[in-house]
Amino acid sequence: MGIKKYKPQTSTLRWTALSDFGEITKKKPEKGLTVPLRKTGGRNTHGHITAPYRGGGHKRRYRIIDFKRNRIGDTARVVAIEYDPNRSARIALVEYKGGERRYILHPIGLKVGDVISQGPEAELKVGNALPLRAIAPGIPMHNIELTKGKGGQIVRSAGCIAVIQAKEGKYAHVKLPSGEVRLVDLDCYATVGQIGNIEHIAKSYGKAGRSRWLNRRPRTRAVAKNPVDHPMGGGEGKSSGGRIPCSISGFPAKGGKTRKRKKSSNKFIVKRRKGQK
Repeated sequence: MGIKKYKPQTSTLRWTALSDFGEITKKKPEKGLTVPLRKTGGRNTHGHITAPYRGGGHKRRYRIIDFKRNRIGDTARVVAIEYDPNRSARIALVEYKGGERRYILHPIGLKVGDVISQGPEAELKVGNALPLRAIAPGIPMHNIELTKGKGGQIVRSAGCIAVIQAKEGKYAHVKLPSGEVRLVDLDCYATVGQIGNIEHIAKSYGKAGRSRWLNRRPRTRAVAKNPVDHPMGGGEGKSSGGRIPCSISGFPAKGGKTRKRKKSSNKFIVKRRKGQK
């Protein structure tokens, strides 16, 4: 597990820094745990572009991840650690008694042959899933539920980590990777440990073509467009539009607050990210 750099034999390789995939133990995915992944090109069901600059890219199959960890009391053995093209984190293939296999997110320290479990009585060790009431403050965790039984929804990217700061009543004060402190029900489950592949942030693709393989198309600057195509377009010469930077739909693009003031989940936020109250 690390970053591989290349000799500057070309202008592209000079800046290329990619993962060495040293932790991968199995190349081909488990056939029964994958489904076809249809590309959208950034368009919704009406054919309108809602996510611009998307398109092309390598063909992928989606890996079905067990975010719920709902086999309470059962143990499973780690069979392999695999690459997942659909996320920044690695995934681990685990096998339960009876032969059932599932994918889980791979945390740092979980190796092939290790045994994991889930439930209130599970041991407090890396890879085990427990309710928040059974996890002590300060213990690193990931894949946290926001609704009991729905499965992990937050803290699922490479290198992410969250900790419990305190427990009050039926809620835990959970500090998220963004710095936000949020109230989460103590009966919601989380997985112990920090998600692996922490070097993902240090990757440098080196060339535009590698971004195209990842379904990312070239992005055109807003001020270089015509007024009909973007609110910041037009003007004589290199004009910045004379207005606050915004998206194509008019939402502020640099630091503007876009969260709804009356959103129902606001009551669960104790401290907002970036030091906001």
